[in-house]
Amino acid sequence: MALWVRFAREAGEGFGTLENEAVAVHAGDLFAGAAPTGESVPLADLRLLAPVRPGAFIGLWNNFHEAAAKQGNAIPEVPLYFLKNSRSVIGPGEAIRPPASYAGKVLYEGKLGLVIGRSVSEADEAEAEAAIFGLTCVNDVTALDLLFADASFPQWARAKGCDTFGPIGPAVATGLDWSALRVKVALNGRVRQDYPLNDMILSPARIVSLISREMTLRPGDVIACGTSVGALPMRPGMQVDVTIEGIGTLSNPYAP
Repeated sequence: MALWVRFAREAGEGFGTLENEAVAVHAGDLFAGAAPTGESVPLADLRLLAPVRPGAFIGLWNNFHEAAAKQGNAIPEVPLYFLKNSRSVIGPGEAIRPPASYAGKVLYEGKLGLVIGRSVSEADEAEAEAAIFGLTCVNDVTALDLLFADASFPQWARAKGCDTFGPIGPAVATGLDWSALRVKVALNGRVRQDYPLNDMILSPARIVSLISREMTLRPGDVIACGTSVGALPMRPGMQVDVTIEGIGTLSNPYAP
């Protein structure tokens, strides 16, 4: 198992693996033969960035049995997904800020993120599973009042694609068994979401396989696997923490 991070420092941006309170700096391509440089830098001397820069940022809706039952939704046989603006991505510690023109509700949704490590198209489930490089935390932020502002056209891209609405991080974990994990979201330290990932309707390998039949997935792409019960609006000044054991805690303030 390894925890991969991207960072910024005075000398520029870089990436490496977390080891205790330091980062072992690597060179090359994260997804194709990254090699340690021998340099180790204390975390205190770095600013962590979003661990990947996705070309495609995909999110699922209605992919957990408990949430589907509570909301009265049918169990889907294929991923019900939307595309989230890849430029909405921010890293740990960065503030979530809704557009200045928006005064409505802003919702958090803690999700498991799949990070793709190789190009994959028309994949079976074994190929899809092999294409998953690692796992990360995602906060899929939504301007709820924009989503259904027009009764004739649900505005998924607009509601979920605003600047800062895509926190990812703090790391990408490799070698981790997703089925044994839970997603927890806390607002100012109070846990509001706490659900098991083994309640997923479509497994990560199934998700990647089915999406790859419709679009080619490439290294660095991120798929957020959906959320379960407990997603609620945030209030200004709140700290939002998305935690998945083995990956870490993605913390972002909500600061309109």
